[in-house]
Amino acid sequence: MERKKPDHQHHEAQGLIHSFLKFHFYQLSSHFLLLAFGITIGLIAGFHASGNLTFILNPEAMNLRLQEQKGASASAAYHNMTDEELLWKASMIPNIEKYPNKRVPKIAFLFMVRGPLPFAPLWEKFFKGYDGNFSIYVHPHPTYNESVPEQSVFYGRRIPSKDVRWGAISVVHAERRLLANALLDFSNEWFVILSEACVPLVPFSTVYDYLMKSNLSFLDIEEPSANSRIRYKDHMVPHIKIDQWRKGSLWFQVNRKTAVGMISDQTYLPLFGSICCSDEHYFQTLVYMKFGAWCANRSLTYVDWHGPVYPNRFGKSNLTLELLGKMRGGNGCKYNGKETTLCNLFARKFVPDALDVLLKWGRDAVGF
Repeated sequence: MERKKPDHQHHEAQGLIHSFLKFHFYQLSSHFLLLAFGITIGLIAGFHASGNLTFILNPEAMNLRLQEQKGASASAAYHNMTDEELLWKASMIPNIEKYPNKRVPKIAFLFMVRGPLPFAPLWEKFFKGYDGNFSIYVHPHPTYNESVPEQSVFYGRRIPSKDVRWGAISVVHAERRLLANALLDFSNEWFVILSEACVPLVPFSTVYDYLMKSNLSFLDIEEPSANSRIRYKDHMVPHIKIDQWRKGSLWFQVNRKTAVGMISDQTYLPLFGSICCSDEHYFQTLVYMKFGAWCANRSLTYVDWHGPVYPNRFGKSNLTLELLGKMRGGNGCKYNGKETTLCNLFARKFVPDALDVLLKWGRDAVGF
């Protein structure tokens, strides 16, 4: 039987088709590669321009940003750090003193509250016109979930919080948490601790000048009475001796240097866990022992401990312009080594019905 000869034309056609497909496959692949490369470059350029290049390189950072954008509690002040991470970051001090760019020194107002701020309208008026000169941080009870209007200065200023029991070490932890959050902003130079029962006694401009020009921080540090001395415990030896034990008000106003020292301590804090009213002793004893030369032994927040209630409350029934004047002047004091008649910038403990009176009196009452 005669064998058929190969069909050369058929093989040539197959070769041409194979070459054609191969050429277009490589060409199509090149187009896809160029497209992917262009998209990548565009994304990098876009994120770099907005300062978010980190999110491309770090998926966890992107996830954190997305979490921060969720809900009313997600804000510029909110984060997912533990207390340990927060305090560690806040304790860092730049070794180069000169700032690399222009900045306006700010006062951080630290509100340690149970829930709502009944004097928010007064504080709104106090802060009006001074954007860029202050920061606000709010530490409410963790279960508090009332929303804040977007136009409010308090909007988005809530920080991660934990339960606070007055007179317990949890008060100290809350104050350290507030200080640490505020220290993350290097523009914050002064730190003022406040409660929902605090009100300003003078305009913002007066507070700003008073603090920024002060040579010392303000923390009430006193030698304890006999009743307070019994709170001292033997387990504090040898770290704290009985003659180093101090007492005072927890409402302080401190500069950045003092604040860093207050949140960096790991030696003395564990000794106060079981101490009664540790919030009246911890910072006072720590600062007295370690940073005493940095502080004036007084607070700028007026409190009346001589009323029928302990401390005395101020409201519509007993508030007068004369009384507010006395709160500002106190009994006379020293400021930068000189006698002054302006001793208190804030006051407590005010009840909610005082709001209408203070707003009505306005400039006559608090100067704004």
